[in-house]
Amino acid sequence: MNRLILNADIKRGKIDKNIYGHFSEHLGRCIYEGYWVGEDSPIPNTRGIRNDVVEALRKIRIPVLRWPGGCFADEYHWKDGVGPREKRVRMINTHWGGVVENNHFGTHEFFDLCEQLGAEPYICGNVGSGTVHEMQQWVEYMTFDGESPMTTWRKENGREEPWKLKYFGVGNENWGCGGRMRPEYYADLYRRYQTYVRDYSRNRIYKIACGPSVDDYNWTDVLMKRAGEYMDGLSLHYYVFPGGRANKGSALDFTSEEWFVTLKKALYMEELIRKHSTIMDKYDPEKRVALIVDEWGAWHDVELGTNPGFLYQQNSLRDALIAGVTLNIFNNHCDRVRMANIAQTINVLQAVILTREEEMLLTPTYHVFEMYKVHQDAQLLDFNLVSEDYEVENDSIPAVTASASMTDEGEVNVSLCNLRHDKNVKLRCVFNSIKSNISNVTGRILTSDALNAHNTFEEKNRVRPKEFGNIELLNDGFEICLPHSSVVLLTIDVRDKQ
Repeated sequence: MNRLILNADIKRGKIDKNIYGHFSEHLGRCIYEGYWVGEDSPIPNTRGIRNDVVEALRKIRIPVLRWPGGCFADEYHWKDGVGPREKRVRMINTHWGGVVENNHFGTHEFFDLCEQLGAEPYICGNVGSGTVHEMQQWVEYMTFDGESPMTTWRKENGREEPWKLKYFGVGNENWGCGGRMRPEYYADLYRRYQTYVRDYSRNRIYKIACGPSVDDYNWTDVLMKRAGEYMDGLSLHYYVFPGGRANKGSALDFTSEEWFVTLKKALYMEELIRKHSTIMDKYDPEKRVALIVDEWGAWHDVELGTNPGFLYQQNSLRDALIAGVTLNIFNNHCDRVRMANIAQTINVLQAVILTREEEMLLTPTYHVFEMYKVHQDAQLLDFNLVSEDYEVENDSIPAVTASASMTDEGEVNVSLCNLRHDKNVKLRCVFNSIKSNISNVTGRILTSDALNAHNTFEEKNRVRPKEFGNIELLNDGFEICLPHSSVVLLTIDVRDKQ
């Protein structure tokens, strides 16, 4: 019997809203055509930023946005992206498609975007090809309100008051595209560069060091040992490659066996977080330094006929399950994971939005973020889940994953994923609380009969959440039947015991 024992009186900590953050790089059509269309575009915009995209992202309460990369960050020189747009320096995007960047979207435009979204800006600085002085001047330009050349230049460029900038990453993937560095070398560079990421004018910067790629546990050990005292967060990057890094596999044309393998790889995030956290605990038992998973998501082969350097892929029900599984894991590790950023919001990798000229659609992954937004800044609840195995070809994973939280208003939300492609799963939930009884349970579900179900510009609402009512109240909880390949959100209304 599949059973979820929910201990509603035991709270395990706050689920930081920034776990539901996003990452947007100068890559393909993410920035240009995704967010930015320019002030003269016929597409409705506010100072060049698409209104429909902003409205959609505000609905999922996007809390933080990481920019400008990614690999692009360690070739980005911020001074090229400020001042009159017609005078900005053009550059080649060597990482992504070899296209010409006109730098029309730069620092001012990014902060404008974040203000329109109501999101915290998270800027990634250039360590790979940039200088300490360049990074120091960027922080000064953005945050200083005193007298200095950078402050004067910012004002000349139209921004009188400094911005508030909380999150700053000192380099990106410096073990790879950010310089092919050894951890010992980067640890010393981090100590040097972060010294000049200063707190100006009552602005307190939360410094994030480049952390490991996937399971490079030695990188985490070296960084925490040599530089842990100088950082607030350590990043982790992990992508799900369904068919492997070389031949990733189609986003839509896959077998049930490939469905299973993909979700098993998504569950690997649990092991990565647990093992990296154990190393961090050795040097930081009070968990002051956060694990920041600032690049995650599914990475499939690009859609046929598109630029291979643009990483444009469709988004199916399988991607929605990847998102649901991963967000459950992050919620359950909120003691150490305090920010995560899915890659890459619009038109790239596991995007929540796809655009085509003036049209826009919401992907299945978007709908998972919309359903799960109830967990933002809620209290993680203690629970015990007993799940049957999901077996394919002598391999197995749990059929069901979960996370549960309580809002400040006392509303309990439980998110569940049935990973099985072939079978509905009955689940008994026992609700333990000395204060409350269940008065009602309502639900929403995201699923489809087709594993590769997805939204297109011709059929934009094929995959979207619907009401879920297959819930039977019992004396001590309730019983539900989770349809195969589904993401379900249950909202539990409680009343005080008399």
